[in-house]
Formats: sequence, structure tokens, C-alpha cells
Amino acid sequence: MLLISNGRIVNEGKIYKASILIKDGKIDAIYKDEVPKSIVEKVHTIDADDCWVLPGVIDSHVHFRDPGLTHKGDLLTESKAAAAGGVTSIMDMPNTNPQTITVQAFEEKCQLASTKSLVNYSFYLGATNSNFEELQKIDPSKVCGIKLFMGSSTGNMLVDKDSLLHRIFEDVKIPVAIHSEDEGTVKANAATYKAEYGENPIPMKYHAKIRSAEACYKSTALAIELAKKYGTRLHILHLSTAKELALFDNVSLDKKNVTAEACPHYLLFDENDYDTLGARIKCNPSIKSTQDKEALLAAINTQKIDTIGTDHAPHLLSEKEGDALTATSGMPQIQHALVSMLELAKHGKTTIENVVEKMCHNPAKLYQINKRGYIRKGYYADIVIVQRNASWQVNTDTILSKCGWSPYEGKKFSSKVTYTIINGNVVYSNGEFNEDTKGQALEFTRA
Repeated sequence: MLLISNGRIVNEGKIYKASILIKDGKIDAIYKDEVPKSIVEKVHTIDADDCWVLPGVIDSHVHFRDPGLTHKGDLLTESKAAAAGGVTSIMDMPNTNPQTITVQAFEEKCQLASTKSLVNYSFYLGATNSNFEELQKIDPSKVCGIKLFMGSSTGNMLVDKDSLLHRIFEDVKIPVAIHSEDEGTVKANAATYKAEYGENPIPMKYHAKIRSAEACYKSTALAIELAKKYGTRLHILHLSTAKELALFDNVSLDKKNVTAEACPHYLLFDENDYDTLGARIKCNPSIKSTQDKEALLAAINTQKIDTIGTDHAPHLLSEKEGDALTATSGMPQIQHALVSMLELAKHGKTTIENVVEKMCHNPAKLYQINKRGYIRKGYYADIVIVQRNASWQVNTDTILSKCGWSPYEGKKFSSKVTYTIINGNVVYSNGEFNEDTKGQALEFTRA
């Protein structure tokens, strides 16, 4: 048994001092008063005084690169980065090699994760122009969702057949998570800048003009139109524009079928940062204007934004070389996402209760994950302890993702993850890992 003693628990909109007893991988009791002496004498205790105690972060949008792209990252290295960042469960995207576009590939990926991942896991099945039959074979209790690219990105799994889009939106009964950019708009914008610059490199700042706000809005509007027509459970990933926000309802998660995800990089960076960070912040959809950033920051404090995921996408720095068209898109995020959001809370941009709702509670609710995402008796003991006052700086020595770099290098944080407990096991403790225990496959409570 394990006792987390005297922490400041942040859970379900409240902050309170309490202790948590963990037994057989689950939360056995929550003591708001003094813990009985008979219990204290029998357990190992972690003193969480002056620390935040949070439900484990559920990151429903990662690219761990396993299998086939493991020079960038793999299920072990990236799950270590996740655990160090307070993430206890992940949902991984299908653009690996081979792509996760069959039930067999999904099962093989689960088997691989069971031997490598330190955190809990599930995987999306990717939609393509030719695998609709595989989507119909999905076990909804095991597969977190369908990933649909309505715009090409890394791995190019674009679905551009109109009739197939209608079939997917009509027939798929689990969450459909989409990458939303209009391909025709992106191609037209790219052609414009290619003509202007000829053989010369296109400056990185024009990435935001090529993958424009209009490209995002046009695609998202279409997806929402289809979802409303067919009653699809639609989740728009990595929202990047102010304009798109008008398409979403400001109502509670349980009252809507169309939801939206924000990512830390769209809340922290804008197009002015291309001058200093260049391709390190090149991602799809692109990071856009200051106005877009400020609008998204405001929206995370409403119910228009439902979840915060990372889109953790490691690449080697050598793959990030090039211009606005040729440099690879994507960046590592998962190790620094929670502390970045807590930093925003410290500076009054949001609240810690809201951070927990969007990073822990709502992913569990949206995807219907069984007994995770909350600090409740009987739930799996996925818990993060964060030292509230701990000044530290990101440098290459502290980066755990296999790619070895971060857009946050040089940034200082004022809180730090000190313990990450997964299924009742201390997996991360002050820079040390327990690699003897592995995460579990997530279970979904869907009819």
C-alpha cells in the first residue's frame, strides 16, 4: 500500500488538503481528516505537503513513432518523457510505419506497447481512402477513436473522397478525431509562394500563410456540417485559429457531439516566434497570429475548448532543416505540457482547476475511459505530484524525448513534477524511473 500524505488535491473543480491511500493499483480511500494511525504504520508514505496532487494527465493526441520511425522516438523513450511530464495515459496516432489502418496492426501495436510503454495506452485506427471495412471491425471497448486527415500532414493519410467522408461520418460510432485543413487551399497558397520565391527558400513565417486560417476554417466548417447531419461524435484536433472558435458551442461536454482540442504551442507561441525559433515551432496546422493565440487562450477558459492535448511529434533536428515548405512539421511537447499550462495558471491566464478539467477529466469523459481521469475511490491510481514552488530551466540535459531537443529550451518553470504514479506504481520519482512496471491498455465503457 502507498499513502500520499497531506497534498493539495485539485479535482472536480475543488482544491482541498487530503491524503490518498492506494491499494492494489486503485484509490482505496481519501482522507480529508487525519489518517488512522493503524494505516500509517502499514504503508509507504510520500509526503506531499505544499504540493499539488492531480489526476494523471490523459494526453489524447501523441505521435510516439513506434513502429517504424523509432530513430525519432519510441514507446519507451516517449513514455518516459510522458511520465516525467505528469502524463499517465496516452492515445497514439496511426501515421507510423506500417500505418495503423487495420485491426491487426492495432493489435500488434498494443502488444508492442505492453512490453515498452511505462504509461497507459490506446491507439487510433487511421482512416484511408480504402480501409472502410477495417473501420467496421473495430472493438469500441479497445480503440480510442478514428483518426481522419482532412488535410495532408506527416505520413500523408489524406482522405479526400467525398462519398467516403459521408460514409465515415454516418457509420462510425466511436469518436472521430480529425486533422482539419482544406487541402485545396493549402496547395493554392503553396503555389503562390513557390511562384514568388522561385528557387529561393521560402521564409519560415510564411508557413502560417500557406497553412492559413482560411484553410482550417473551411475544413472545420465542413466537418461540423457532416457531423451535425449524421450525429457523429466529432473531435477537432489542434485548433489553431480565432475564426474556428465561432463554430463551437459554449456548453458543457455532456451536451454536445462536436468538441475541440487546444494544444500548448498554440497558446504560447505566435508567428513572431518564427524569427527566433524557426522550424522548431513548425507544425501542422501552423502556429498563426498573436490574435489567434490570444483568442485561443481566452477560449480555454470557456467550454468551447474541451481538451488540451500535446500533438507530441518528435523529429530529429536534421529533419527540421529547410524552409517553410521543406522542413518537417512537428515538435516534442509531452514532457513540458503540464508545467506550461500550470505556468499560464500562475500568471492568471487560466486556473489550475481548469487545467485539470481540460487535461485530465474531459479526455476521460469524452473518450469514455473506464475509471481514470479523476481522483475517486475505486478509480485507478493514476496520480501526479507537482512541487508548487520549484524553479528550474529546460536544457538539453533534462530532455527525455529521443529526438533530444525542445522548443522550450531555455525556458524557466516555477513548478515541477516530482512523482508520477500509474496504476498504483511509482513510475517516476525525482528524475528516476521504475521500468519494471508497464502501463495498461485503456478500456472504454461504450455500448
